[in-house]
Amino acid sequence: MTGPAAPGVEHDLITLPGTPLAEAVVDLVRPVESPSVFNHSIRSYLFARLMAGRLALTGYDDDLLFAACALHDLGVAADGPHRQRFEVEGADRAAEFLVRQGVSTADADQVWQAIALHTSPGIAERRGVLCVLVREGVGLDFGGVVSGGHLDAVTDELADTIHARYPRLDMIGSLTDAIVAQAAKNPGNAPRYSIPGEFLHERQTFGRTRMEHACRSSRWGN
Repeated sequence: MTGPAAPGVEHDLITLPGTPLAEAVVDLVRPVESPSVFNHSIRSYLFARLMAGRLALTGYDDDLLFAACALHDLGVAADGPHRQRFEVEGADRAAEFLVRQGVSTADADQVWQAIALHTSPGIAERRGVLCVLVREGVGLDFGGVVSGGHLDAVTDELADTIHARYPRLDMIGSLTDAIVAQAAKNPGNAPRYSIPGEFLHERQTFGRTRMEHACRSSRWGN
């Protein structure tokens, strides 16, 4: 159905970095996110790494890419303060955590930008390789609904391998629930025409977001 993966990706597709920083990231996020949202974050990294080969993008740090993808929904984590829109709250928490782990402030700021801008098409793509890859990886996990047009980079075999290891578990509904719940806690969390603001408005008005409706017919479904 789709074209070939980047060289070397298929045999090593589901291997995570395995560095002390990556392990610390997993230890941070796994207990505070639902299994569905956690799996989405990890799949986003695997898809982002695939896109690095597809787009011939180099010059990024794989640990930072993993951290940005794995932490990109930290703003909806159960233990968060929930006082800002989820993208910014997650970016703040991620950057603070990385600095505590010994990551330089400059590198932590790269991760901050990638997380804060991952729902901002047309902006993330202008802010460097890490921002591009995080947005592309997250987009691919939505099955083509918000991706940059590279869904054919993922063969059926690769998709099956990823989903067998990190199943979707009603990801679209689960993540939307989490974003809406976080948005509803404070008016500042949900400015109109932002993703959280629109999700909250659409859920309150129609009972379902346009994203949820669109993803019903996406490549991966829910």
